[in-house]
Amino acid sequence: MTTTVLVAGATGDLGGRIVHELLQHDTRVRVLTRPSSDAVQRRFADDDRIDVVTADYSDATALSAALAGVDVVVSAVSGTRAVIVDAQRAMLDAAVEAGVPRFIPSDYAADYRSITPGSNRNFELRREFAAALDAAPIRATSVLNGAFTDMLTGQAPLILFDRQRVLYWSSADQVLDFTTKDDVARVTALVALDADAPRVVEVAGDRVTARSIADTMSRLTGTPFRLQWAGTTGTLSAMARVGRRLSKDDAEPFPAWQGMQYFVSMFSGEAELHHVDDDRYGPHGWTSVRDVLAAHLGV
Repeated sequence: MTTTVLVAGATGDLGGRIVHELLQHDTRVRVLTRPSSDAVQRRFADDDRIDVVTADYSDATALSAALAGVDVVVSAVSGTRAVIVDAQRAMLDAAVEAGVPRFIPSDYAADYRSITPGSNRNFELRREFAAALDAAPIRATSVLNGAFTDMLTGQAPLILFDRQRVLYWSSADQVLDFTTKDDVARVTALVALDADAPRVVEVAGDRVTARSIADTMSRLTGTPFRLQWAGTTGTLSAMARVGRRLSKDDAEPFPAWQGMQYFVSMFSGEAELHHVDDDRYGPHGWTSVRDVLAAHLGV
């Protein structure tokens, strides 16, 4: 039988990729949109394998009706408390009410389960929702993938391209997990179709260190990239706390201080993945950190 998958957050960067991957399989995709938004209609209305359903997260009746007949909910929403906790909790309640068997939350991150309280806001919001999800009468699977690899060429100032430096905190040999959004979307689609998926599926497209990244950059560019110690993770955590106190808007999903907190979680080792199973769904040509850096450099 064809599996019906509802995707929330389908117009987002990752959500759109998940929809694309789901359509490579025998699925019926249902995308959820709010009444005030027409972005989903503009993007998906012409695809006859996609059904667009409308419901406000505050309307429990409409939300439950939108989820009726769904086999699995895939959440790819992005935000802070109002989204990760409140909106997902509304979806979870509606899924239980509608008799949906499975729920995949919007985690797609490093392992947030053992981080120090107060050290990473976004991770703690995911941990808070995970507690509600575990208490609900529904089967859940979280996809944990480390950081998105495109962070290395975008918003995360780990590689100082113009200065030929790679920053690190505490240890240059701490293992760092990275996975591209395309690879995460592929795994998420397969998890949605896997009725026997466990509570957590861990994947890592690549596992590197600051030292190996510096070596990769040196080889790709022909110019020596050197390691630069930026302090301890304790110092970075303190800086993030100050940045958060001075921030004018705590509702911004990825302010600079949140990026600091992410590096604290990664370089401290608290968010490192320990049960990676890249072969769960068979052999796959994972996109490596080197692949992403080479594409960015055009070499």
